[in-house]
Amino acid sequence: MSFHKKLLEWFEENRRPFPWRENTNPYNVWLSEVILQQTRAVQGLPYYMRLVSAFPTVEDLANASEDEIMRLWQGLGYYSRVRNLHATAKKITKQYNGKFPKDFTTIKNFKGIGDYTASAISSICFDQEQAVVDGNVYRVLSRIYGIDQPIDSSGAYKLFKQKAQILMKGSPPGNFNQAIMEFGAIQCVPQNPNCKDCIFRSSCFAFQQGKVSLFPIKSKKVKVKGRYLHYLVLLDTSKKTLIERRKGKGIWQNLYQFPLIETKKKQDYLDEIQIKSLLAKHKIGADFEITKWNDQPIFHKITHQHLEINFWIVNLSQNSNLCTEIGSIQNYPMPRVLQKFRDKFFIN
Repeated sequence: MSFHKKLLEWFEENRRPFPWRENTNPYNVWLSEVILQQTRAVQGLPYYMRLVSAFPTVEDLANASEDEIMRLWQGLGYYSRVRNLHATAKKITKQYNGKFPKDFTTIKNFKGIGDYTASAISSICFDQEQAVVDGNVYRVLSRIYGIDQPIDSSGAYKLFKQKAQILMKGSPPGNFNQAIMEFGAIQCVPQNPNCKDCIFRSSCFAFQQGKVSLFPIKSKKVKVKGRYLHYLVLLDTSKKTLIERRKGKGIWQNLYQFPLIETKKKQDYLDEIQIKSLLAKHKIGADFEITKWNDQPIFHKITHQHLEINFWIVNLSQNSNLCTEIGSIQNYPMPRVLQKFRDKFFIN
């Protein structure tokens, strides 16, 4: 039996009933694929449901404010996806009257889409032979066929795409793509895959050679940067606090945060000069008392960075015209680690 016939039979028996599989609406497929980048399906499902409920069509998404979308996305991470999603929704609404174009290259060139997402939309919604290549596909094909080219090398994507295109021939493209990704997600998983019950066990190179844990191959180690962040939670006598919107580039761009002091090394204290300098920046001259909220640093990992975070509660001695009502602070989208603190400190 051919690769795609085995795979599609397996998919028919094992596919998970996710709502984005209920139709071939390109908006729903696009939204699900963007959410599921770097995110497991089970984790992404509630975000998908919230976003589809709030914005049933691409026009609804285009007409929403970035803050509205960010609030619903909050906690999912990789916030640049939201900005790209919003920009593309606006373009589709304005230039294509809210209808997704069918041309693969046109879809691929939308902001934040690229070859993988364009392949998923084109195959699932428009029945075009465009194979997807994601982490699941790298893992499945490298193990079964013993492909030893490092997946982080320059020619890897093209090589795996060509292989997947060949294997796809003669099958419904959308089903093939969903099947191979599903197989990688629940059967041929990164750690401790279920090789004993695998339909490709007898022909799998990695299994037969006892090298399953070695595939896929990577050639480079990503350098991880350590950062030391101290957030100051200012509280004045009128029950107000201060938050600010992050500017500049970075994955937390346009999200809200408490005033920040970043130090070059691990530091279990803040000296008075650092604090007064920050208060002066915000034109606050009141006396203050400061206490550390967390006994131990909070560790948080983001792309290529390990963050060590402390929260400091700064009680000001007078009304200092802070601009954020404590009762409304949950309305401002924040990075997940700040959101968790906010909910514990202000809401619970």
